Amino acid sequence: MDEATTGGWPARPTWLRPPEFEVQAHRLGAGAPVDLGRSALIGGDALAVLSALPANSIQTVVTSPPYWSLRDYGIGGQIGLEESVYSFVDHLADVFDQVFRVLIRDGTLWLNIGDSYTSGNRGWRAPDRKNPARAMSLRPPTPEGLKDKDLIGVPWRLAFALQDRGWYLRSEVIWRKPNAQPESVKDRPTRDHEQLFLFSKAEKYKYDVHAVKGPNGRRLRTVWDISTRPRREASGHFATFPDDLVDRCLRITSEPGDLVLDPFLGSGTTALVAGRLGRRFLGIELHPDYLEMSRHRLREAGFKEAEASSAHVPATPETRRHATI
Repeated sequence: MDEATTGGWPARPTWLRPPEFEVQAHRLGAGAPVDLGRSALIGGDALAVLSALPANSIQTVVTSPPYWSLRDYGIGGQIGLEESVYSFVDHLADVFDQVFRVLIRDGTLWLNIGDSYTSGNRGWRAPDRKNPARAMSLRPPTPEGLKDKDLIGVPWRLAFALQDRGWYLRSEVIWRKPNAQPESVKDRPTRDHEQLFLFSKAEKYKYDVHAVKGPNGRRLRTVWDISTRPRREASGHFATFPDDLVDRCLRITSEPGDLVLDPFLGSGTTALVAGRLGRRFLGIELHPDYLEMSRHRLREAGFKEAEASSAHVPATPETRRHATI
């Protein structure tokens, strides 16, 4: 995008080049506050780390939590394998209660969440010849009140739950994937989109309507055609945000210097794009392999590691690492 289509913000502000960050390990129940003096990646449980953040400190959030009954990430405490979709929604709503608390009054949340189908009470899922990663050795049973083969409607169940807890539900964006993976199913259309919801903490919030334009310079619409892009440096992670999707969100609801949060960092795309746009970032990730993947991607992109310094988040000597990007 050129400056005419991004509200006049250069892609990588020279006054923040290169941005800095540190990597920390959060000890569950430690209770010490998180230092927001610089950008950071924090390894730990999202709810626990968020509870340690100061209120009214984050400008915008761009995140994609684990989907229900879709992946087993092989780590204790993961979200997505709850016994029922109702427990899953409640679990995520509790996390986003803390996100609500840490947002600035005019802050926003961009939430990408995918849908899924009931398992038919099969406790496993076979690999798809065209998509081997979909295989699971453990799947929750069909939720009460639903039938075998039902589309569950997870995105809207979560959206309504957050709305009930005080969020302003401002927009549903359809992220359409022109290069969506084929599916072997033969009794319904192949899904090629996911929902991206825009929530705000208050009735009025930071939103730059001129930051990103649609085709022919028109006001941005609610269907976004953005292809997925495999990343060599993110291989091993099942689901990675396209940079273009995150870039669009951040340009609209934040400015250079603002603090951006992703409580489910995954492969680190939100942090990477935020840093390139001159935003500070805070990423939280439970899985140590993905935390290291994020750190590696930032370093590969030219971010510098910081010297180890005193931390406000307790961590063991074995797990504590500092980096600046």
